[in-house]
Amino acid sequence: MIRMKKSILFLIVVLLAVVTSYYLYHSEILQGEESVRVTVTFPSDRYPETAAHIRDAISNGKSSVCTIDRVHAEEHRKLSLKGVATKSGFDRDEWPMAMCSEGGKGADIRYVSPSDNRGAGSWFSNQLEKYPNGTRVAVQVK
Repeated sequence: MIRMKKSILFLIVVLLAVVTSYYLYHSEILQGEESVRVTVTFPSDRYPETAAHIRDAISNGKSSVCTIDRVHAEEHRKLSLKGVATKSGFDRDEWPMAMCSEGGKGADIRYVSPSDNRGAGSWFSNQLEKYPNGTRVAVQVK
């Protein structure tokens, strides 16, 4: 009987630890833009199609904040592009990006030219490479 009580108590403690860590990890996301640590200004003159897509997606309610989450980028990409057909001569641009925890299912998708999309992806990668996962980045379009 005592052993069973100890086991139950142990499970309760583990459950509380898991719930607490989950909350602490995700609390930044719940705080909104107050917790943004970095702001980048995306160059619309260099990548006009992607810039227009970002602007439109944000205007339609998608997040302007990207919480870097490289670990789940491929999973987010699969979820966001699921059911969106490929189109010859175009890339499928996602906003929020797959590398953001805000990305994935429900992301806004637009067909854009490959050079614009891949250049924009490279630009973001270069801007954000020095920041670790979990960094919250506000994206503005110039």
